Amino acid sequence: MAATQSDEIGPSPNLSSPVSPNSSAGQIPLEQPPKLKGRRKLLQSLQRISSSPSLTRRNRSASTGYRRDGKASLSCVSLSQSGYTPCLGNGSSSQIYGGLNVRPMTSGQAGPAVDSHDGNARIRLVGSDSPNGLQSRTIPMPSELRPGSRGSPTPIDVADETATAKPKVFDFWGSLPDELKMDVFHLLTPKEIVRCSGVSKAWYKMCFDGQLWTNVDTSTYYRDIPSDVLVKIIKAGGPFVHDLNLRGCIQLRDKWQLEGENITDLCRNIVKFSLEGCRIDKTAVHYFLLRNPRLEYINVSGLTSVTNSAMKIIAQSCPYLEILNISWCTGVTTAGLKRILKACPNIKDLRASEIHGFDDESFALELFTRNTLERLVMSRTDLNDECLKIIMHGINPVVDVLSDRPIVPPRRFKHLDLHQCSDLTDDGVKSLAYNVPDLEGLQLSQCAELSDDSVIAVVETTPYLTHLELEDMEKLTNRTLVEIAKSSCAKTLEHLNISFCEAMGDPGMLQVMKSCPSIRSIEMDNTRISDLTLMEASARIRRRGYGENLPRVGLRLVVFDCANVTWAGVREVLSSNSYLPRRCKSGPTISVATLESGQSTPTLIASSITPPPPPAMYPKDIIYLKCFYGWQMTVDEHNKRVLRGDLAAAGRLDRKWGEYMMATEEAETAGAGIRRRRRRAREAQRLYNAEDDEDGNGPGRRRRAQSGGSCVVM
Repeated sequence: MAATQSDEIGPSPNLSSPVSPNSSAGQIPLEQPPKLKGRRKLLQSLQRISSSPSLTRRNRSASTGYRRDGKASLSCVSLSQSGYTPCLGNGSSSQIYGGLNVRPMTSGQAGPAVDSHDGNARIRLVGSDSPNGLQSRTIPMPSELRPGSRGSPTPIDVADETATAKPKVFDFWGSLPDELKMDVFHLLTPKEIVRCSGVSKAWYKMCFDGQLWTNVDTSTYYRDIPSDVLVKIIKAGGPFVHDLNLRGCIQLRDKWQLEGENITDLCRNIVKFSLEGCRIDKTAVHYFLLRNPRLEYINVSGLTSVTNSAMKIIAQSCPYLEILNISWCTGVTTAGLKRILKACPNIKDLRASEIHGFDDESFALELFTRNTLERLVMSRTDLNDECLKIIMHGINPVVDVLSDRPIVPPRRFKHLDLHQCSDLTDDGVKSLAYNVPDLEGLQLSQCAELSDDSVIAVVETTPYLTHLELEDMEKLTNRTLVEIAKSSCAKTLEHLNISFCEAMGDPGMLQVMKSCPSIRSIEMDNTRISDLTLMEASARIRRRGYGENLPRVGLRLVVFDCANVTWAGVREVLSSNSYLPRRCKSGPTISVATLESGQSTPTLIASSITPPPPPAMYPKDIIYLKCFYGWQMTVDEHNKRVLRGDLAAAGRLDRKWGEYMMATEEAETAGAGIRRRRRRAREAQRLYNAEDDEDGNGPGRRRRAQSGGSCVVM
């Protein structure tokens, strides 16, 4: 009964002892084993599955057979010509074969008797019909289809895996070193870096790395950046920040009270510091100045929170200071500046517009003693003649008997701004003569008490002068301009401003135009100049030559509100800007000389060879003109066409504008509506002549000639 059958697999009843496949001791019976049923059939199926080679192709782990009592069974088929070769694929072979001798036997060789074996192991053998097994009934399988040991893939499986393997993706950005990534981010603008920070966490970390924020200059984007992002950038930079420019960042007004101490604690290596127009409290300013001893540039102009206490901190903690701008700081006086001059030996640039106390002689004496300043801005202050003399000469200097000049070391000033110092007169300004030989820029605008004598004395002794501001000085005349043209600074002068000097006109400006070859900018609005000055300027610009490069602006003229300047002078400037000489328009001609019979001299015959087109030529410099607002749009459009190299279009615009202006003047001269009445009369005469032609009386009559041209009389 099935219920009484044992689960164990016993030895076959027909075999008394296990024998090897090639043993000659006895013959292997060829009868088929009896068919099993029920439980035994299931167990035999499990034994066959455990040794199936198809498990390897399906990527399944090989089984070690059915185990019930610690023993195993095996079903094996010989796939080679050898008599018997068991599959030794893993460490369970000894258990599967139950201690049998698995050494392969050669054909015709009897194997030794097995001394010890497990009688419970079952082996299915496929042999030959002959007793010795010399002939095999099986055909060897091809090597490419022959299964290997357990766990080893077949060649077909290896080829399939190779074909289906995906190519490895190369991460270019991830393989870059961090230094190169920082170099890439350095090429972006601050706005682009902030946008890139939202890509990923890794990019966020790189975008707010301190190496990218060594220079925090918000002058170009201070209106667009929110306060939170700006504070985050400053904190990210921290000790890396060397240049901090917060010009116009009024959105940080509330952040200074909350984050001011933290920001100043992180930023301790600032070299250039600018807070112009930034609303910041006094405490934060003092923290910045105390915690950054390497400061070389400080710009706190326009801050009401900056007082003499800040000047005291600068004098104590900033010994390397070179540039200081405290213009329009109402809480600062010359008493605080005096401390800075004593404590900062390297200071070269001091800008102190609208600072009170410049009439203090002790401060002026400190400036004379220091003598390290190259730029001094004292505009709109209470500076007087005595203090200016002390700055230049000192107190009680030694005077040269022959020249009647003080014997003092020359001042190192290169730029001196004294405009709108209403207390200055000729007596004080004359002290600049022979004492500022390196002066390059001088501003004396709106000093109403100055005359030609003081300005000429200074101009004649400053050979390197490049910028001269003489705006709104009513006492100046053409004599000053003539002396400027004769002086040694005429060759270096680049900028001249004589606006609102109503006594100046063509006699002086013509000399300046002829004698100053390096002049680049002249402001002459509200003066007496006329079209002659514009024509002379156009002639001087044309002499600078022509070239293959696009033109550039070589001279800027401001002539609006000049009563003597007309549209004819403006058109002369426009025509000069688009003018090209004939030699620059036509290319070289090629002629061939031939000698005919009976002629002693050769005859030039035009050749059929086409010469190469000459390169395009343009004027090197042009004039940019600021004139009457009604003409300015035409002038600007003309300049655009010339600067992009379209000289033909610029010439057409110049010609049409000239015709329009002439027609306008003609209409104004003849009276309103005169041109309209003439046009109607011509149309009526044309209709009358046409009617006569239809009646047959027209051919013998004389008709009025019709011209398409316009009047060119100015």
